[in-house]
Amino acid sequence: MTNRSLPAVAVLVIAAALTAACGDDAEDAPRAASPAASASAPAAGAPSGPTGVPGTATTATTPAAPPTGADPAGPSAGGTERRPATTPPVELPVRPTGTPGARQVVDAFRAAGLRVPNPRDRSVDCGPDGLGLGCSELIATDAVTVYVFPDESSASDVAETWGGQSFRRGAVVLNYLEARTPVAERARYEKVLTGLR
Repeated sequence: MTNRSLPAVAVLVIAAALTAACGDDAEDAPRAASPAASASAPAAGAPSGPTGVPGTATTATTPAAPPTGADPAGPSAGGTERRPATTPPVELPVRPTGTPGARQVVDAFRAAGLRVPNPRDRSVDCGPDGLGLGCSELIATDAVTVYVFPDESSASDVAETWGGQSFRRGAVVLNYLEARTPVAERARYEKVLTGLR
C-alpha cells in the first residue's frame, strides 16, 4: 500500500464512524458498513499494530436495531406493562333464613315431574355487572327462571315490574319471560313452590 492510499482509507473509516454515530437508519446501515468493512482489511504488505499506528484500520460497529414495533426502552423504563385482567368475585346478598334456594326449587320441580331442561346457574347476573337486580341466587331453565331475593320487599318490587309473567312466593320469584311454558302449566310450578314453605 502506498502512502497516497493511506489518507483515503482513513477518510473512509472516519466517514463510516460518523455515519454510525449519527444514528443512521437500519436501511442505510449496510451501505455505511461496507466501506468500513473494506477499509478494515489490511492492505498487502501493510504493517499491523495497535490503534493509531499507520497501516492499522479501525472499524466502527453499528449497534443492532431493535425489532420493528419493539419498545427499545423495555417495560421497566416507563412503558405501560399489560397485566391480565382479573375479575373480583361478585358478592351477592345472602338469601333469607328459611327461604328455599334456587337449586332446591328447581330440584323440587324435577321431583314433581315438571320440565326444567337446561338448568344454568346465572347468579353472577344478579350483581352490578349483570342485570343488577340485587338477587341472591338465579337459576335459569328453558321452562322457568327462579330468582331468590334477600328480602320479600325486593322480590315484590321485581315481580311487579314483570307483571303477569311472574309469580312470587316470599322472597322467591318465578319468571316466565324467557320461557316457553304454557300458561296452563305455570300453575303447576307455582303450586310446587308454594308447597316448599
